[in-house]
Amino acid sequence: MREIPLAFEPLKTAVDHLLAAGGKRIRPVLVLLTGRLYRPTDEALINLAAAVEMLHTATLVHDDLIDGSLLRRGVPTLNAIWTPAATVLTGDYLFAYAASLAARTENVRVMAIFARTLMTICQGELHQQFGNRATMLNREDYLRRIYAKTAAMFELATEAAAVLAQAPEPQVQALRQYGVDLGIAFQIMDDILDFTGDARVLGKPVGNDLRQGLATLPVLLYLEEHPDDPLIPRILAGSSGDEALIEEAVRRIRNSEAIPRAIAEAEVLVRRGQAQLQSLPDGPAREALRWIGEQILRRDR
Repeated sequence: MREIPLAFEPLKTAVDHLLAAGGKRIRPVLVLLTGRLYRPTDEALINLAAAVEMLHTATLVHDDLIDGSLLRRGVPTLNAIWTPAATVLTGDYLFAYAASLAARTENVRVMAIFARTLMTICQGELHQQFGNRATMLNREDYLRRIYAKTAAMFELATEAAAVLAQAPEPQVQALRQYGVDLGIAFQIMDDILDFTGDARVLGKPVGNDLRQGLATLPVLLYLEEHPDDPLIPRILAGSSGDEALIEEAVRRIRNSEAIPRAIAEAEVLVRRGQAQLQSLPDGPAREALRWIGEQILRRDR
């Protein structure tokens, strides 16, 4: 990726801090593997991969500010170091730079997919901010939220790369659906780890979403099994400041059937996504895309 044009030293320091925090880089890998199905990796695919990762980084900057998160992957977030105004402007700069990288592909359809994804992400966050909490206690709303939060970015990676690589239209749509299914499974596994993971490995507190009043799939499945348990609704209604309540809720959900049931749902999505790959050109790239699905089911962080 070309060097980011940063003349202002504090901004350069902030961006270096964000990129040094690491991450799985799964989204740019999906771009490059999708492109390799059809042609050797070239500058346009590299620019698209960089654009997708930069867009993801920008969304994390704003997410951490909105959520008041002080740690991500065990590293202080930007809003833990800077003022809210400076944090927002840094995220805005990264959004703009991501768009400039996508524009270097010189593909109008790719830019349209990029813009659609950004609108989906923003609309999803606004829905979460202003939505009725009561409606968030259903599976349909949950799936809408995690599509906007996570799966739309996976969809961008695979669909835009397929378009850029000039894949046949039926295969573009197969790869788009693969990205959606993989992204939803990825977020379900992330929501499971929020209850079963180790805070030192996750780099954030266990039960973090519950603290924010968010009902994820393990919570929804637990409530299906225990509709008369008053603890979870009490926390979701605003008792998240009581650490003892949070710890007890995490313990109950972790030890319930909600966890294996959520894992089973993630596996169904991965298998459905992998089935989309059967119509694609055979070879190492297709096998690597299939393998990524297996790794998502084995996530520990």
